Amino acid sequence: MKRTWKALLALCAAGMTVCQAQTRGKVVIEDELSNGVVIVTIDKAGEEIIRLIDESQLHYIHDPQAPRFLLMDKKGRFALGIGGYIRTTAEYDFGGISENADFIPAYIPTNSLPKNQFQMDASTASIFLKLVGHTDLLGDFVVYTAGNFRGDNRGFRLRNAYMTFRNITVGYTYGGFTDIEAMPSTIDFQGPAGAAIYRATQLAYTYKSPCGVRLHASVEAPTVNGTASHGITISQQRLPNFTAAIQYNWTSHSHLRLGGMVRSMTYTSSTQEKAHSLTGYGLQASGNFLTGKWRLYGQVTYGKGIGYFLNDIGCLNVDIVPKEEGGMQTLPMLGWYAGGQYRLTPKVTLSATYSMSRLYGKEGYATTQGDGYHYGQYLATNAFWNVTPNMQVGAEYLRGWRTDFSGITRHANRINLLLQYSF
Repeated sequence: MKRTWKALLALCAAGMTVCQAQTRGKVVIEDELSNGVVIVTIDKAGEEIIRLIDESQLHYIHDPQAPRFLLMDKKGRFALGIGGYIRTTAEYDFGGISENADFIPAYIPTNSLPKNQFQMDASTASIFLKLVGHTDLLGDFVVYTAGNFRGDNRGFRLRNAYMTFRNITVGYTYGGFTDIEAMPSTIDFQGPAGAAIYRATQLAYTYKSPCGVRLHASVEAPTVNGTASHGITISQQRLPNFTAAIQYNWTSHSHLRLGGMVRSMTYTSSTQEKAHSLTGYGLQASGNFLTGKWRLYGQVTYGKGIGYFLNDIGCLNVDIVPKEEGGMQTLPMLGWYAGGQYRLTPKVTLSATYSMSRLYGKEGYATTQGDGYHYGQYLATNAFWNVTPNMQVGAEYLRGWRTDFSGITRHANRINLLLQYSF
């Protein structure tokens, strides 16, 4: 009990000396305990801790930066970072709207009245906990959990909850069919229509060779979003999803990646009183190239029954769909994006990205879904200014098109403004 009170008093004292921590670089809390805590700024955490934090950083604009402060044991073997960001956007649609806080071409309505709308959103504000350290059993390890407030009624929503050790990842994070390092920077939280980005509970292994080659494989919990016909039920799944990828890095920020995935999708027929399974698969090529002030990036994904993994098509419940003569089927689908980012100054970047997602008809699907989604297009241009190391502002123009199987095309435009502060 005595030790507990001392630890609480130590943490209170730490809270009152945060400003001193910024100027002196390190605050040591003397509590006469061998297992006491030390609060340090990240640049004073020691080479090994800084290396672990840098190597485990998720390199995507919508993931939080490294924490500013760390709680460490006095021997410097373990460090706990607490951080996140407050993020507010103002959004104005004109010449058509997308009926969502994110800009999703699939959600452009047929006859929208009015043709413009104003929204503000702070639900993507994020908070995280990250523990890093080293033990003889686990080697270098990372325990990470993060979330935002995109749940029901602005409730908390889990985005990551995983542990990595000895190249093994266990938990909930980006799936193996996602190349997060090749994703573009957008204020729009959803991102390009044709991007393959998702999260899954998984067991994954990554082999990293000294020559820059990475081999990745994962077993992931299945999620099937399909459209059921009369007498068909899509619920329990019998097999996990399997992914594999090979990646070559010639610098720390430039790579090429080839990936694939296969999945079994189970549905039940009440008329036949029998469970059936369909096989889905996907192939993917992606890359990120950094040269001088330019960053170039892109991704192409093709497959059958992989709608869940693609941004725009993932909103349509088309992993499996009905056939005219009865039963279910998988549809071919394609998603891709390409773009570039230019560093105008050390604090200002400009970028442009174009993307498309396409759903192909099969077994009469196109004829029965005349007003159904055929393909979507997405254009994003933006500018970001890092006012300080922790504060970022940005402006973005988005244009989206949705074309149905009937040939009718509808479109929308959006202006996004961003203010974000990381802590």
